[in-house]
Parts: sequence; C-alpha cells; structure tokens
Amino acid sequence: MRKHIKLFGFLAFTALFFSACATAEKEEVIEKEVIDMAKVQVEIQAMEDAFAAGEKAKDADAVAAYYADDAISYTRNKQPLSGKKAIRDNIANNIAKDTTETYNVYKVVDLFAEGNIAVEIGSWTEFDASGKETENGNYMSFFEKRDGKYICVRDMSVTTSPLKSGM
Repeated sequence: MRKHIKLFGFLAFTALFFSACATAEKEEVIEKEVIDMAKVQVEIQAMEDAFAAGEKAKDADAVAAYYADDAISYTRNKQPLSGKKAIRDNIANNIAKDTTETYNVYKVVDLFAEGNIAVEIGSWTEFDASGKETENGNYMSFFEKRDGKYICVRDMSVTTSPLKSGM
C-alpha cells in the first residue's frame, strides 16, 4: 500500500509539474504597439491645418475631408450632425451665409493614442480679417486609423464666450 501511495504521489507531482510548464508555454505575450506620439501629433495637426485652410478658402469639401463617412459632429446649440454628407452640407450652408471674413486657427493641446484610435483635445481661435482675435474655444475629436491614416469619427466644440441672451 505504501508503495502505491508513493507511486501515486510521484505521478501526481509529475503531472502537476508538466501541466504548469505547459501552461507557461501556452501563454501568449501581448505586446502593445509602440506609438510615436510626436508623429501622430504632426499628422493630427496637419489635419487641423487642412481643415482651417478649407474654411478660409470656403471649400466645404476640403473641410469635410477631415471626417469619416460615418462621423457624428456635435455642434454648439444644435442637434448632432450624422454622416459626412450632413456635416458637409452644414459646412457649405455656414460658408454660404458667412460675410464676416473671419478665419480660424486650430491647435492640438493634448493627444492620447492607443492601437488604432486617437483622441485630441484642441483649442480654436477665430480672427477677423485684420488678425484681431474675435472668439475662442475648445474642441475634442476622436479619430480612428483607417487605411493607414487617422480620420475623425466624432467631434464636438464649445466656445468660451458667454451664451447670448435669447438663446
């Protein structure tokens, strides 16, 4: 009997030892992709600069190039705009009504990225034709990397100006 107990103990220990080794071998090491944040920031800032250049040129298509087809834009004091077409139409409408000759400058303030997504916190400043600041605010944009480049899928912006009476 004692011989059987020793044999069983040895077999149990051996099985436990080999199963522990097998488990360690099966575990996959999950490595996170190292993201070059400086490169991402340059890419996102270039998108913001192209957006501003499109606005200044009164080119709705150039501005809308910032957005994915399934994007949603949360604008101030309006219902969200769903889809690139709705966003582009709103931009075109705003451009058609604009007689102020103002222009905007957008700046990346903070940027977070992991995997194929990036979130930008930015500031915008509006200037009149003489270069005098007329308004400013902040925005947040959520990007997905599609076909090797970032594209905006969600954004929202706010102004730092107080709400005008009657609104």
